[in-house]
Parts: sequence; C-alpha cells; structure tokens
Amino acid sequence: MVYSANLRLISDIITHIEKSVRKGEDMGKYDFDRIIDRKGTACAKHDGGLKYKGRDDLLAMWVADMDFSLPPEVLEDLHKRVDHGIFGYTHGDDEYYRILDNWLYSRHGYHISEEDVILCSGVVSALASAIRAYTKEGDAVIIQEPVYYPFRRVIEHNNRVCISSCLKYENERYEMDFDDFEKKVEENNVKLFVLCSPHNPVGRVWTRKELEKIGDICLKHDVIIAADEIHCDITYPGVKFISFLNLDDKYTEKLIVFNSASKTFNVAGLTLSNTIIKDRELNEAYRREEVAAGHGNKNLMGLTAMKAVYSKGGEWLGEMLEYIQGNLNYVREFIKENLPKARLIEPEGTYLVWIDFSGYGLSDDELEDLILNRAKLWLDAGSMFCEKAGQFERIVIACPREIVAEAFNRIKKALDEI
Repeated sequence: MVYSANLRLISDIITHIEKSVRKGEDMGKYDFDRIIDRKGTACAKHDGGLKYKGRDDLLAMWVADMDFSLPPEVLEDLHKRVDHGIFGYTHGDDEYYRILDNWLYSRHGYHISEEDVILCSGVVSALASAIRAYTKEGDAVIIQEPVYYPFRRVIEHNNRVCISSCLKYENERYEMDFDDFEKKVEENNVKLFVLCSPHNPVGRVWTRKELEKIGDICLKHDVIIAADEIHCDITYPGVKFISFLNLDDKYTEKLIVFNSASKTFNVAGLTLSNTIIKDRELNEAYRREEVAAGHGNKNLMGLTAMKAVYSKGGEWLGEMLEYIQGNLNYVREFIKENLPKARLIEPEGTYLVWIDFSGYGLSDDELEDLILNRAKLWLDAGSMFCEKAGQFERIVIACPREIVAEAFNRIKKALDEI
C-alpha cells in the first residue's frame, strides 16, 4: 500500500506515453509532462529562492504560477509581434474587446462592451486603484480569510482598515459566515468588500445562492463589491463557475470585477488584466483614479498574448484542466495512503491544494521547519493567508506530475523521520 501511489504514477506516465504514440481521437495534443528548466530566466518562482530564502536547494511550489509552456499556436502570434520590430505605445483595440467578449460569453455566459472594460497591469494593482477610487484613508475594507495575502497588504498599505470575516471551516469544507460578515460590515461601517471567487487558497467555487446572499448584504449596507475572478476558468468536473456578472443587474450598481488570462494561461509576466465595471458612475470614478496614478500605456505583448490565448487557447486549456485533474487525483490518493493524519480540502476550482497538517501535532513553527528544512520544499505557509491557518500549507499542482510526486514523497519522508 505504501508504494501504490508511486505505482499509480508510473501507470499514469506509461499511459501518457502510449497516448503520445497512438493515433486516435483520444490522443492529447500537448505535453504537460515535459519538465522545462526555468532557472536563470528571472523567474520569481524558481529563481526567487536565493533572493527570498537565501538558498537554491528548494523545490518551488509556492506562487500561483504554472510550469507549462504556452501552446505553439499562441507562441506563433507572439513571435510575429516580435518580428514586427516596433514596440510603441499601446491601447486595447476593437479586436481585443471582441475576442474578450466572445471568451467571456462562450465560457461564462455574460457579455461586455469596450466601455465596460479598463485595461490594467494586473489584478492586485487594479484592486489598489479600486481601493483608492471608492474609499478614503481610514475607511474599512472587508475580506474573508484565509485569503490571498496581497488583499490585506494592499488594503493596509493604502492606509485603510482591513476587517476580516473568517470563513467557517467545518468537516473539511469552507463556507461563508454570513451573520459574522453582516455584523462586521455594520460595526465597522465597511465601504468595500474584496471577494475572491473562485477562492484562493481554499478552492471554493461559490454558488449562485451564496453570491446572491453576500451581494444582498452589500446592497443593504451600501458596500461596493470588488470581485477577484482571476481563477474563473479553472474548475473541476461537475463544478460551474458563476460570475457576479451572471447575477441580477441590481448588483452591477455596486460591482467591479477583475479577471485576466494570467492564471488560465500563465501569462502573468506579460502584465495585463481586465477591470469590468458596468455602472457608469463607478466606471468613471475608477478611470479618474487610473489617470491620477499615471496608469496609461498598456503592455503590447500582454495584449498580443491575451488575444492569442482567448482566441486559440481553448483546446490547450481543456487538456490542461484534464492534466490538473490527474494531478489532484494523485495527491488525493497519496494523502489517503501515505499521510493519514493530513487532510486535503477538496478544491472545486484553481490549481492550488490546501492541506491541513494539524493531525500531526506539530507547532506552526515546527511544521514550517519540516517543510522548508527537512522536505526542502518552498510552499506558501497557511499563516500567510490568515494568522489562524498556521497548520495549513498551500501547494501549487500546475506542474508535471513527476514534480508533484517528488514533492509529496519529500513530505512523507520528512514526516516519517520525526
């Protein structure tokens, strides 16, 4: 039983090889097993060890960044743009908004217009603009921890008060605490709510009912909703992502939505995102803040990449999601058979796994020492997402299965030695 997960990995690899040489409609077009050396490429994920940890012996599975290459059809468009040879000032053109609208409607069921969209350099910087546009220093902004840690940073670094309504963790599942949320909104006169949907790191994909309930609380108390939907394209079989823009039009009066291809296709280094605001008053206020901050010119290669992935990347995305599902299946079985005291929080979306190690009886510091110094892994500690989540680790599984297997075998070995 101890070795069955490894045997399963070997079986998966053999199956992949067989598919790669077999002709037929089930043959995958893209190779997600290929290991690409990213060291020495100014890669934050793999070159950051020396800068941030002072060492280069760590297997990096921390930042939400894939280790998969873009498909050739997308790379071809990027090469053509480079071959043109001119890289001047850039703005979104009609083609971009047409392609974006087609992607969002075909995948998620809502339309956008050019007037709805403000192009930004990334979701975190776009959130910072929203905080400055709709609140003033000293105002309260609410989040739902454990949550993507830059939310708290960007709120506090803009001299706003960060209020947390913690998600409820029961039976290895997270739920919104609506009573606590409304209570804290009232008590703190909250002006802005930052929603993570799908949720990073716990992997929940919020239901229509949940979104409507939290949206109604915000409408009741005049709270603007800033919905980070950057992981919207990454869900598991049987799970349907619902955008806040799929809901009743009444919510658009208090709604801004952030999305990007950066997680879906791993183009974060090309720095482009969409801020979608259908309400004209909110839209104009946001644009004024962007002008005040000097955010004008856009990333030409980012625009080129997003056009390419949104028009040509659907097949690649489908295969990638199947591969990630295989990685998740491997992790689930490995934990069940080799880490009996750990608990996988079953994700509904994202390529992140959130694992509870509290069953091993280690302190938060002991767990971190085990992961970093015994297993020699660079993960994101749960305490980064919430002070109370120190017994959790977030692990990125958007990488070749061989790497996933190596990481979990290191964890097993480290725990077996204590």
